[in-house]
Formats: sequence, C-alpha cells, structure tokens
Amino acid sequence: MREFVTDLLRRHGDDVPVFTHEHTVTHGALRASVAAEASLFAASGVGEGSTVAVQVPPSFTQLEAVLALWSLGARVVPIDHRLTSAEVGVLCDLTHPQFLVRATGRFTGAFRERYELVTQRKPDGLPAATRHRLVQFTSGSTGRPKIIGRSTESVIREVLRLAAADGMARHGEKYLMLNNTAYSYGLIGGLLHALAVGVELVFAARSASAEDVLRTAARHRVDFLTGQPYHFELLAEAGASEALRSVRGAFSGGELMSPDVAEKFAAVHGVVVGECFGTTETGALTMDVSGTSRPSAGRPLSDTAIRVREGLVEVALDESPYLYEEGPSRYSDGWFRTGDRGEFDAHGNLVLLGRSDSLVLVLGFNVDLTEVEEALRGHPLVTEAIVVHDSEIEAYVATASDALTPDEVAAWCAERLAEFKRPRRVHVLPALPRTASGKLVRNPRVLADAR
Repeated sequence: MREFVTDLLRRHGDDVPVFTHEHTVTHGALRASVAAEASLFAASGVGEGSTVAVQVPPSFTQLEAVLALWSLGARVVPIDHRLTSAEVGVLCDLTHPQFLVRATGRFTGAFRERYELVTQRKPDGLPAATRHRLVQFTSGSTGRPKIIGRSTESVIREVLRLAAADGMARHGEKYLMLNNTAYSYGLIGGLLHALAVGVELVFAARSASAEDVLRTAARHRVDFLTGQPYHFELLAEAGASEALRSVRGAFSGGELMSPDVAEKFAAVHGVVVGECFGTTETGALTMDVSGTSRPSAGRPLSDTAIRVREGLVEVALDESPYLYEEGPSRYSDGWFRTGDRGEFDAHGNLVLLGRSDSLVLVLGFNVDLTEVEEALRGHPLVTEAIVVHDSEIEAYVATASDALTPDEVAAWCAERLAEFKRPRRVHVLPALPRTASGKLVRNPRVLADAR
C-alpha cells in the first residue's frame, strides 16, 4: 500500500485541487500535510505492518491521517467517530490495534476541516500478520460484526475498475460525496479514486441536511453526486431547486434505491440517479451511472466475475474476505456468497431481488419481507419501513405525522397483502434506528429497544 499511495500523491500538479469545504486543499498542500502527519506517526512508533485504529470525524485531517498511515505501510482500521467507548472497545478486542488515533475536542455533527489528533499506544496490540492493509467491519445490523480484510492488490483493483467505469467522475470534475469517509466507498470510491484520476472532492457541512447539501452544490457548481438512498430521498423531499443544475452524473449505493425515490428525485431536480452495487467484503461490483437500466444495478464492472447460483449472487475472490471466520463460511472454492438474491436480465445487467434473509417461510408460504416493506412505504404517511421475522412478521414504520396509528397501517396492509404476508404486529415510530454506516437496522432486538 505504501508504494501505491506514494504514487497517487505524486500523480498531479501542486496546484490541482483535491479537497474542498470552506477552503480548498491542493495536491501540493496534501503531499506536505501527509508527510508531516507521517513523521508524527513514525515518531510514535508506527511503521511497516503496524496496526492502527483511526477514530476521527469526517474531515481533511481524517483523510490525511489515513494516507499518512498507509504511506508508512501500516494496516488501517477505520472506526466510525460516533461509536461509544464501549463499542470501540469491542472493535479493538476484535482487531488488536497497536495504536488508536483519536480526534480531540467535541464533535458537533458538522464537517470540520481540521482536528488535533492524539495517538495512543495499545500495549496488548498486535502487528499485522497478513498483507491486508485496510480492515473494516460489517454493519452489525443483524448480529456481531465480521472483520473484513482488504489487501493492497484488492484495493488497487477496485480503484482501477472505478476509474474505468462509464460515466464515473473524471479529471477536473467536482465530486460532492455524501458517503461517510470512514467506510469502504468513501475511502476507495471517494478518496483513492479522486487521487487516481484528479477529481476534486467537495464536502457539505452536514450530509444529512438537504439545505446544506443544496447550498454546497450551488456554491461549488458540482459535476457529480453520490450518496445513499436516504440522501436522495431527503433532497427530493426538499423540493425543486436550481442547485443541482450543474450535476451531470449521480448514483446511489449502500442499499438498493427504491424506484419511487429515483423517479421523484429525477422529477424534482432533473437528474437521473444511477446505481452502484457492492459489498464491504468485495468493493464495488456493478455500476450504472446513467440510471437507465433500473431496476437493475447495472453490468458488472471490469475485472469482476459475478454469477448467480441457487438464486444468490456470488463473486469470485482470491481468498476469503474475513480475517477471522465464525460459523458457516460464505467463501468456498474461490467464490464468495454475498447474501443478496439476484438474477441477470437479457442485457447482462444484475437485477437484485433483496437479501436472502428477507425470504421467510410463513404458514408454508415463502414471503419476501421486502415486498411487505414496499407495501408499507406506499402509505402516504409512512417515511420508512422495516419488516422483520422472528417467529412472526413484525413491522416498524416511521412517520412525521401524529395521525398514523398501528391499526391504520394494519388496515392498509389488509387491502394490499395476502393474509399470510401481513405483519402480526405494527410499531409506529418518529424515526427508525440506523447503523453507524447509515443503513436501516434489521436486528429485531435493536428495533424492539427503539419502541
């Protein structure tokens, strides 16, 4: 990873912009900042093969720290800045970092360009025993997080296939990225892609604020926009605006976007949203920036091999993506089973049909919980919906209205779903819990605690 990052930092001229918020960082300034951070980390004992957990809020400092650590050959373990000390302790127990890098001060929820960092040595930490230089976690929405390792070769291949993707952000373009930079796509599709091709990353003050996002887009006249489905839903709900008139490309990732949201966003802002499918274990796999192949997630990107076996999407990998496996393996004979159900259409596009764990057996009938969720989301007062099955079908819906009751939701379902598909219990909440990466939680116990 050291050589790759060093090469990326040298690819573009000193005056080429790379990060923008209130101020702009050029490639020349970035090289200087990364070198300075690397010297401080090296003085703390970080070197080739060191394992370093990084818990820093989204910021220029966070991105520079990650690059500095990689430039020293360290294994980087990004940790979401919103996690509690107890949650961080669990992740450290799983990954055994030798160092923990934290930001000082109080995080307000808004993007800040700079933080002061503190590097803490962990006496029980262990150096990297494998060539994996990026370690991440599954969201943990359905149980204990799994530890995912990405090798340098794996990361480089993803950067190359993103750069080769039709319609992807190009040299000189401004890229408003709403994805969290502590997670897979933010780091690889955002940071490393920007360095590889010369894209300028633009950050809004609050990515979950439609007002802030639209203000940022208008101020910087951005060319490209990416985020998760809920970002596009927020922007669609904000109403018509001229702020996105400069945008020539956009796509959603993280979870499949509802066609209704995509259609509403296009109608309101005049921008067709594309789709990118991937997993933390594999990186980006398919992409359709144009959005013309929806409901598919597009064709497989170059340098990927995808198949559908027994109704499940599988990806060819050189090795298991999990550093430590517990329970049945999802990797066998060179193929990783993603857990997503899918099929290929006549044009070679991958159509996703929901998670495999969304298919349950009720009274002898197969019920797709995503179908029930779609029916719930069709209610005019429902903003979000999650359906789980733990001996019976149970629905959690979010609404901004005090008028919506569980009985009304049940009556709505009775008109639209067969009896065996209907939720036996309905809970109406102001908002549904999300994982640290922004995905809706599907763990029945976590949802029950939110009631």
